[in-house]
Amino acid sequence: MLQFSETIISIAKSSTQLKAALWSREAVGEGGLLSGQDPSGFNRSDPLRLWIIQLGVIMMTTQLLALGLRKMRQPKVIAEVLGGILLGPTAFGRIPGFSEHIFPNDSQSYLSLTANIGLCLFLFLVGLEIDAGVIKRNARLSATVALAGMCIPFGFGAALSVPLYHRFVDPSIQFTHFMLFTGVAYSITAFPVLCRILTELKLLDTTVGIVVLSAGVGNDIVGWTLLALSVALVNAGSGLMALWILMTCVGWTLFLLFPVKMALQWLARRTGSLENGPSMFFMTVTILVLFGSSFFTDVIGVHAIFGAFLAGIIVPRGGGLAIALTEKLEDIVSIVFLPLYFTISGLSTNLGLLDDGITWGFTVAICALAYSGKFGGCTLAARFAGFSWREASTIGSLMSCKGLVELIVLNVGLQAGILSPRVFSMFVLEALLLTFMTTPAVVFLYPPHMRKRVTATGASFVHADDGDAAPRRSHFRRGHDDLERKERFLVVLDKIEHLPGMMSLTQLIQPPPPYQEEEPDARSGSSDSSRESHKRAVTPGHEEDITLDALRLIEITDRTSAVMKYSSFSTDVLLQTDPLLTIFRTFVELGGSDGGMGSEVKMVPYDDLAVCVKDEAMHKESQMVLVPWIPPTYIHSQAEHDGADGLPIEPNTPRHVSTNPFESIFKSGAGGASGSKHPSSALHSQFIRNVFAMCPADVMLYVDQEQSSSGSSALKKGFTAGKHHLFLPFFGGPDDRLALEFVVQLCAANPKVSATVVRLVKREAEAELSAPASGEEKDQGSKLCDEERNERINALTVGSTTQAFPDTVYGHANTETRLQSSTADSVLWGRYATPPVPHAALFRITFETVHTPLPLHTLIDHIAASAATLRPPAIGSRGKGASKARFLVMCGRSRRLAVESHHTELKAVMEEHGNAHVGNEVRKTVGDVAAAIVLSQCEANIAVVQAAHVALD
Repeated sequence: MLQFSETIISIAKSSTQLKAALWSREAVGEGGLLSGQDPSGFNRSDPLRLWIIQLGVIMMTTQLLALGLRKMRQPKVIAEVLGGILLGPTAFGRIPGFSEHIFPNDSQSYLSLTANIGLCLFLFLVGLEIDAGVIKRNARLSATVALAGMCIPFGFGAALSVPLYHRFVDPSIQFTHFMLFTGVAYSITAFPVLCRILTELKLLDTTVGIVVLSAGVGNDIVGWTLLALSVALVNAGSGLMALWILMTCVGWTLFLLFPVKMALQWLARRTGSLENGPSMFFMTVTILVLFGSSFFTDVIGVHAIFGAFLAGIIVPRGGGLAIALTEKLEDIVSIVFLPLYFTISGLSTNLGLLDDGITWGFTVAICALAYSGKFGGCTLAARFAGFSWREASTIGSLMSCKGLVELIVLNVGLQAGILSPRVFSMFVLEALLLTFMTTPAVVFLYPPHMRKRVTATGASFVHADDGDAAPRRSHFRRGHDDLERKERFLVVLDKIEHLPGMMSLTQLIQPPPPYQEEEPDARSGSSDSSRESHKRAVTPGHEEDITLDALRLIEITDRTSAVMKYSSFSTDVLLQTDPLLTIFRTFVELGGSDGGMGSEVKMVPYDDLAVCVKDEAMHKESQMVLVPWIPPTYIHSQAEHDGADGLPIEPNTPRHVSTNPFESIFKSGAGGASGSKHPSSALHSQFIRNVFAMCPADVMLYVDQEQSSSGSSALKKGFTAGKHHLFLPFFGGPDDRLALEFVVQLCAANPKVSATVVRLVKREAEAELSAPASGEEKDQGSKLCDEERNERINALTVGSTTQAFPDTVYGHANTETRLQSSTADSVLWGRYATPPVPHAALFRITFETVHTPLPLHTLIDHIAASAATLRPPAIGSRGKGASKARFLVMCGRSRRLAVESHHTELKAVMEEHGNAHVGNEVRKTVGDVAAAIVLSQCEANIAVVQAAHVALD
């Protein structure tokens, strides 16, 4: 019987081995969904499928929550923590089968591995954010706040740990370990989240923001050191072992701070990383140092995140190297890794454990003591340092922000077994509540009109009120007879590519020095008396010089690198070091301006850019705001520059190409070169529209087409320095009247500026076909061949009767306001076109009146003819000719009280030039007239003017 049993067992074994051998021949995971396998099933040998599902669920949940919380101005960490809690046993985990299929227990080790890798990268970024220079510059004020913000909360946490330990913690855990973790969780401040809150609330350049940043840096360093001490004590078996762990950790820290840091400095210089950004080799070495340091601190008994934090501290700061490293890593960390980590935290958080009154009583006590300890300690310290009670309470509220840093501490305590799941859930709720309270508390305690901006470097903190601007001067209001000279201009600088256009416009606006005289034109035959009259007309113009104020706009996003770029600098430092302001300031000084130039730097989120322009215009009492814009290049290939015979096309010949410049700027459509879309240009158009809508002063949008048109470098050669010719199409309305007044002012202030003003009056088609051209008035219809003219008229009359109301009118314009506007047009035109006593500047302005049924086509033909006349001779040409002037088309935006609606004709212009689909966004941004000029691809810069928003008297 015994022999039989052994035989049976051997056969069974052999069959089992055979079966295993046959199964091993099958490819694991090859069949997939088509073979009937469950795609969400967990497979230890291939966990990628489930990991991707988990990542998708986590990211979608987090982003959906962030969309709603962003409206409440809450940081993204709130959405990440809430998403983790919802996906855990508190909410979705109660759905039958959810946790078993999406987050099974066997898969959490892989999810935890990925999350902890991301956590090490995040702590490395936190170390990169910490700049010792911030602490040194503001040590006098921030040291007191940081010290009080650590000691008092730590004491409160230690006191509360006694009843918590006896009620909720396993007696096997030593009380000292629990007390230390509780004190660290109470005393720590979430520095990364704090930076984003300061950015969102525009407090980075305030005295409160600078002190909070400095105190937060010191608080973070001490907090992570205490956390390392806590972990070392927990992992040590005895007091002597804990001492050895701490001494080893100190030795490793010194090793990193001195020899390794110097080696990285040498490597950064050797590889050119300080000048050109981190090289591939430098990045490789840095990542090896990061994970090597994490490995060492982990194996000696301190958590790996402390080693990653130390690696971030030792990276060289020169040349913006730390910022460049942050830019390379922050997106993948914040989008993928951190949500994974918070989900792991949420899976361990079960708010259902807070199921009795005692537990909720302790939870309320934890929240109350945590906030009162931080708020009270930092507020009293800030008040002692010299801040007002309102500023001190704001500092206390900001320092109470916990965010993800406390969650990291709590997770470390949970993994070490010091915190029970119930206590962990209590503290997670406390961290979430205190972070949520930070933004509304600061908005309530420190409203914008009571903020103090830093106007000097260092810790001296000269305050400057950031309240409402002084009452507007009378020049903000424009009546019919208000022809005052514009003297105060606000120049908006946001991008380096906009700088040439602003320089060109500034040169036009600035009058020449008093000793500069206009050179006589050989063709004009001007007499000596006329030259003397011009000279006399110029001299009084310098009695009141032009004042320029430059507003440097810096968009700050929610990225860590964006905060790092400017959080450690005061406004005065940026005013002296910003390259755009430096170049523009030098240009203005070389132009000989006696009025000087004021400068201002504003670092705000994108949504507040237009509001910032409005506030600065009111504060500076600017009469006109100059805003730049460059349309994208819509001619991409040399074939588009050449005709069928291989010869270049004339610059002003309409090109019938299938590209649409405005589609790529404002709308996403089929047009545009290579089918690409330009969402950034669409955002910029929205910024321009917001400036037009909000600004209390007149606004000029300078459309710089020279940088986007082909061959512009050749066209720029041959121009006379400082000589400009302006072309103004006058249709009527407040914007056109402003443009006419400004053209007259420019010609009066600068003898090198001349102008052509054409009043375009729309005439019906029948009148155009029958009435001849008068001697005084030039009829553009006579310049067109009969076939082309009749074809255009027939095309435009069809559907013109369906235009019920002008599309370019804001609100309702009644008969009275239109009559007032038309009367103002006639009065102003008569004042300049046929003045009783001509001004000297009017001799340099040519006035014409043109009657045509096709005003936009007529305008395009006029611009093409004028540009061809003013264009310099070709390179290598022997013809001497007269010196040429820069050509600028100035037109009104005509979005209010427009005399004519050009909607139908603009549609015909689009079709003729191969741009058949331009959305309403275009006309709403630049107006119909400017849109027609750009669409016709006339190689001329355009200045679109809008008068200030006031009602007609």
